[in-house]
Amino acid sequence: MKIEGFLTDEAILAELAGRFVQRRLEFQLTQEMLAEQAGVSKRTVERVEAGATTQMSTMIRILRVLELLDRLETLVPEAGLRPMDLLKLKGKERKRARSKRKPTDEVLPWKWGDDV
Repeated sequence: MKIEGFLTDEAILAELAGRFVQRRLEFQLTQEMLAEQAGVSKRTVERVEAGATTQMSTMIRILRVLELLDRLETLVPEAGLRPMDLLKLKGKERKRARSKRKPTDEVLPWKWGDDV
């Protein structure tokens, strides 16, 4: 199954879980061996392979053992500034996001005498 935006979180977790199982089997690892190499409990590996949620640090440990850690680079690529941002920031680094501004041009109801 292809992971796409219309899938539920549970469906995506189940698909990822199946892929982790297949990758572990490709490496000829038991759940216990994977757990030991990743520094997590066997129960944690069982939960991940069952599609349960887990901590990001646990996922990174498992990805490292399954030699998938480099795939995070394509998942979340390093952000690069757009040329216009470089001009606006004048070499400074952006520290926070700007919130959306509320429109200030409120349309007031018309009253007699406003057209004078």
